[in-house]
Amino acid sequence: MKIIAFAGSTSSKSINKKLVNYALSFFEADEKQLLDINDYEMPLFSVDRESEGYPQEAQDFVKILGQADLIITSLAEHNSAYTAAFKNLMDWCSRYERKFFQDKALFLMSTSPGKRGGANVMNLAQNYFPRAGANIVESFSLPSFKDNFDAEKGITDDDLKKSFLEKIDLVKEAV
Repeated sequence: MKIIAFAGSTSSKSINKKLVNYALSFFEADEKQLLDINDYEMPLFSVDRESEGYPQEAQDFVKILGQADLIITSLAEHNSAYTAAFKNLMDWCSRYERKFFQDKALFLMSTSPGKRGGANVMNLAQNYFPRAGANIVESFSLPSFKDNFDAEKGITDDDLKKSFLEKIDLVKEAV
């Protein structure tokens, strides 16, 4: 099994990347690849730029997703939506390949410092990702990251950890 994972954040201290790494630790796989969306920085999407062709970064991202048996992602929320960098990446990828998730199994997560755990971006993704070819097998949101996550212990709240581990088991069964 090959797992491709990424956080929808460009921050070098991304809490979503920490959550993705934590989730990855629960999976045995022949190959695990953690992508950094900073490696896929492109000009802002516009139809004028699209007429000039698709950036190689968008083509590469779509190709890598196509190699996955499972995609794991955790989305950061900026002003109740995707980060600008992730939205731009999706814009380019969806124009290059409309169903850029290519019917791959996806474990969708979000976290934030606030009590809603990225609920707005989670809702956006749950509505849009299937139209982009994602097969969302499970989703998990971790609220109040700084209160509920420790770098050494992982998720520290017993109820949240139990829910997370149940979701991990369901993802494993589905893949």
